[in-house]
Amino acid sequence: MDRHLINPTISDMEKRKLAVQLLLSSVGEDIYREGLQETPNRVARMYEEIFGGYDQDPEQLLKVTFDSDDDEGDKYGSLVLVKDIPLFSHCEHHMVPFFGKAHVAYIPEDKVVGISKIARLIDCYAKRFQIQERLTTQVANTLEKFLNPKGVAVVVEAEHMCMTMRGVKKPGAKTITSALTGVFLKEVDARAEFYSLIGLK
Repeated sequence: MDRHLINPTISDMEKRKLAVQLLLSSVGEDIYREGLQETPNRVARMYEEIFGGYDQDPEQLLKVTFDSDDDEGDKYGSLVLVKDIPLFSHCEHHMVPFFGKAHVAYIPEDKVVGISKIARLIDCYAKRFQIQERLTTQVANTLEKFLNPKGVAVVVEAEHMCMTMRGVKKPGAKTITSALTGVFLKEVDARAEFYSLIGLK
């Protein structure tokens, strides 16, 4: 596509509105009928919300960490798991949603992070045009980089509307992706504990 086809002087909101109008017109709709007159505005505003991940910096989300020692100087060496985190994203190939849940675990070395930040990290990457494999790896790599833990384990289970409503049309089919680092990759017991806790064999 010629990058110069889009007028660089119009706002992102206006670009979205125009794109929606063109799309509706291309499928044979009357963009001036009552039910569709406000649709470009609604979709443009919705895109700000569901694709807000482009405006988030994962580094800032994990900026605040805590020492993994308690008041007596003992290290927390146990597995930290946040499971069943709901996620909603959009396939970059067909621009339709995929949705499901993520399970994220790590074993601290020197730093821990607030558990809500893990859910926010999922949203940061999910609220973009994505493929599930990349999203899974991005979450694992970001935690590995900023926490430097003994290991990270991420599993994402999702249903893709591009398989449900088009193509092979297989509703209910789930795609499972995983990314493992450190002890989860090297040690069977750590990996088995994680899989058991999230209900996978």
